[in-house]
Amino acid sequence: MPLITVKIDEDMKKRMSELRHINWSEVIRQAIDRVIRMETERNLVRAILLNEKYVVAPDEGFSSTELIRRWREGVRWRR
Repeated sequence: MPLITVKIDEDMKKRMSELRHINWSEVIRQAIDRVIRMETERNLVRAILLNEKYVVAPDEGFSSTELIRRWREGVRWRR
């Protein structure tokens, strides 16, 4: 498992030492995991909002089936 180093001040180290029953490595791992999940979710929300911003409703009477049919006929005709 990779190793990281975290700098803390003397007062915090003293207070952590008083709470020896706490697994501080696990506390830090959970905090890092929580931040990663929050950032991932925030990026997903941004992507969804950006996608919705550029969604364009088709004009009334627009038929994607007809458009595809015309496109395919044009491709066949050129061959």
